[in-house]
Amino acid sequence: MAKVSAINKNLKRERLVAKYAEKRAALKEAAKDPNLSFDEQFAARLKLAKLPRNSAKVRIRNRCQVTGRPRGYYRKFKMSRVSLRQLASHGYVPGVVKSSW
Repeated sequence: MAKVSAINKNLKRERLVAKYAEKRAALKEAAKDPNLSFDEQFAARLKLAKLPRNSAKVRIRNRCQVTGRPRGYYRKFKMSRVSLRQLASHGYVPGVVKSSW
């Protein structure tokens, strides 16, 4: 089980990303727009830099929904490999069967 503080920190980042998503997208678009002057593009980059760092989507860490484990994460199931194997062995994940040959 992951530390509760690490899980909560990641949840806080997710909330910040959702809060600043539109503003961040608009500023990125303005910073890349070739029709704007260099000064306006630079001003947009400065405003973007003043936003909280944790409001960037890149800073979110994929974590297991069951245990909070940050490594060995399967996006399709939103679980780590350990908990996926455990739940699949017990038959709790539909459509997943342990292979044998």
